[in-house]
Amino acid sequence: MKRFPSRLALGLMAGLIAHAAGAAAPTATVNGTAIPTTRADVMFNEQRAQGAPDTPQLRDAVREELIRREVMAQEAAKKGIDKKADVLAQMDLARQAVLLRAYIQDFVKANPVTEAELKKEYEGIKSQMGAKEYKPRHVLLETEEEAKSVITKLRAGEKFETLAKQSKDPGSKDNGGDLGWSNPGMFVKPFSEAMVKLEKGQYSATPVKSDFGYHVIQLDDVRDLKAPDFAEVKPQIEQRLQQQKIEKHIMELRGKAKVQ
Repeated sequence: MKRFPSRLALGLMAGLIAHAAGAAAPTATVNGTAIPTTRADVMFNEQRAQGAPDTPQLRDAVREELIRREVMAQEAAKKGIDKKADVLAQMDLARQAVLLRAYIQDFVKANPVTEAELKKEYEGIKSQMGAKEYKPRHVLLETEEEAKSVITKLRAGEKFETLAKQSKDPGSKDNGGDLGWSNPGMFVKPFSEAMVKLEKGQYSATPVKSDFGYHVIQLDDVRDLKAPDFAEVKPQIEQRLQQQKIEKHIMELRGKAKVQ
């Protein structure tokens, strides 16, 4: 017998949910208990949604897995496991999770993200990105005096990459302070404002203070920024906006709820 796909393993939450039997003949009968076709349909459709092809082998695998689950469920009931408080609580949570997933799917269907909303968000992102992309380095120090000392050493001819080793930024100190290609919106405002004023190859003449400490910034390079095409980022934008709609809806429901 062909091994059952791992995605249909016993731990699947859907297997904990009992579905009402339809008018059609049951998928199988185990020790006198019928397995409704609706249960098989749910499991089969889940596999199809994950890319599994509709084949007789998949249908047989679904039927076999449901039989195995029913056998084990009956044994669990014989031992009284289905009456344990913690098990009942887990089953209730699983049922609730399926219900909530169906509710969210229904909400998304009734409240889709419009093309106008997608394009507005896209244009907003483009405007935040700006027209230029920058490649800065920095040394982050705790005090202004330390930062001034770094600037003095730079003026004396010491290399920025060497001085960056004393930086408090663990993500860049071992890389010469290099922060890679970025748009100004990726940095805190004091940093970005100071960075865009620098010429290529220039470093900040005075320390730049931010919530993180004091920065000495050097601008290695600058180039024109080409934003990705709308079609390229549309799926990500749609997912984000849809999630925002869901979160807003949940907060509205929470605000209306009477909680004691």
